[in-house]
Amino acid sequence: MLYRKLGKTGEKVSILGYGCMRLPVLEGAPEKIDEKKATELLRCAIDHGVNYVDAAYSYNGGMGEVFLGKALADGYREKVLLATKLSCKRVNCKEDMDRFLNEQLEKLQTDCIDFYLLHAVKKSYWEKMKRFGVIEFLERARAAGKIKYTGFSFHDEHEVFKEVVDAYPWDLCQIQFNYLDEDFQAGIEGLKYAAEKGLAVVIMEPLRGGNLASKVPEEARKVWARARIKRTPAEWAFRYLWNYPEISVVLSGMSEPEHLKENLRIAEEGHPNSLSAEEKSLIREVKDIYKARTKVNCTGCKYCMPCPSGVNIPRNLSYLNDVFMLDDVENARFQYGVLLSPEEKAGNCIECGECEEVCPQNIKIREMLKEVKEFMGE
Repeated sequence: MLYRKLGKTGEKVSILGYGCMRLPVLEGAPEKIDEKKATELLRCAIDHGVNYVDAAYSYNGGMGEVFLGKALADGYREKVLLATKLSCKRVNCKEDMDRFLNEQLEKLQTDCIDFYLLHAVKKSYWEKMKRFGVIEFLERARAAGKIKYTGFSFHDEHEVFKEVVDAYPWDLCQIQFNYLDEDFQAGIEGLKYAAEKGLAVVIMEPLRGGNLASKVPEEARKVWARARIKRTPAEWAFRYLWNYPEISVVLSGMSEPEHLKENLRIAEEGHPNSLSAEEKSLIREVKDIYKARTKVNCTGCKYCMPCPSGVNIPRNLSYLNDVFMLDDVENARFQYGVLLSPEEKAGNCIECGECEEVCPQNIKIREMLKEVKEFMGE
């Protein structure tokens, strides 16, 4: 495992971090974590050098932190830097911040959280958290020894990102970034800006919800095949990120043993500035192919869920993307018809708009669901 300095903190962190948003579950229920499988995966990752673990209050229906409290027993807590997040969405008064933090410490079975982040910061959440005195709260929590470092994860426009970065001497920021998202949200400009300010940069959605590793368009596969050094699509995506010296950690939600094994292998060669000009050119070609085909900028984060009407929004949008990215309407229709229950389908949308209020990607979900209904012949 390779390690990098984590910004101004001076901590040494594995370039591959364990993201706990997509833990393996039972019966398809997010709150029913497959604890045996998930524990084996997490501990295997740590045994192979992964020392950054990322969680959040809301993951797995609130059960993710409970799981981690147990999985990091037997000495594993001492082997990692543990990050979790304060749910900006759920904070409705200043007292909530202390209440949530104390609850999280109890769930995680720890006296101190190494990295405590504001979760999914966007303009409206940032304004609310400032009104409630979030900066003073973070200072109190740090002074009390409940948290060691501060940070925020981000989902909004670049100007908002700069405003938040400049508002407080943060230790870390977590941004969505991959070779498709160079100009999206914080983007490359935000990455460089944060690094110049001394913030460590942690990357989420390196594979765009898995889309850059699976269901790869044939045109893209042909581009990868031209490379002198053969790599998997996932490897190209990770190597693109680790090529940036400004990036400290790339998070991956490794829910299967083969995912973990491949990512550990890839991380062995994740050196900064290690891609050739020819390899960078190939990545740009693949980016252009995806950009020309992608219909909906959905990463499958599920912040829009649950839908009041029962619509499985991420799955619906994924089938719409399949139509455009894979040029395979019939297969998309087949999966839509077989794998979605009647209540999960796009036709049940009542256009309440709740999903759009919380979507980190600012997708016009109601319009997209109408397109899903049309393409799928519902």
